Amino acid sequence: MKKIEVDKRAKGLIFDMDGTIADSMPVHLLAWKLTAKEHGFEYTEELFYELAGMPTFKIVSVVNEKLGLSLNPGTFSKRKEELFLENLKEVKAIEPVADIVRRYHGKLPMSIGTGGKKYIAELTLKMIGFDRIFDTIVSADDVVNHKPFPDTFLKCAEIMKVEPQFCQVFEDGEMGLLAAKRAGMIATDIRPYL
Repeated sequence: MKKIEVDKRAKGLIFDMDGTIADSMPVHLLAWKLTAKEHGFEYTEELFYELAGMPTFKIVSVVNEKLGLSLNPGTFSKRKEELFLENLKEVKAIEPVADIVRRYHGKLPMSIGTGGKKYIAELTLKMIGFDRIFDTIVSADDVVNHKPFPDTFLKCAEIMKVEPQFCQVFEDGEMGLLAAKRAGMIATDIRPYL
């Protein structure tokens, strides 16, 4: 397996959570499908990956619009999170990315920039054994404009005290890659390495 390289210009590393550092996307997809079934509709894998990176409550609004539904974003999100947490034990680290985390821990500032909720990010990091590595987690709770807007990653850079152009973002989603580029950061798509 080809190793993901850290760019020579990078002075700070930012990692997306779901699908990048943690192999949690299958668990999130299962939670989406089960919650959708409870609400009487089918949530497709295609739609799941198209909207990956956005917070659940925002995705629910898009789903309402696309499918002509009137789901309550708060109620739906809460149930989806419950079902995700019930299956959290299935989540593992994504090795090519975990390797970077282990190699650069203590050498470069590192942070998590996720569209998910902070407490779920913290539980996920604990599940994969990285809960003591990241001091900085910027989540959907911390910014108003989520991916594809650059705010999540810009806040990570600000907290790490690293200029955006010297931050390398590791991402698996189109929304996140676009956010990293809009932030003027080094955007690394991890999908070819999986």
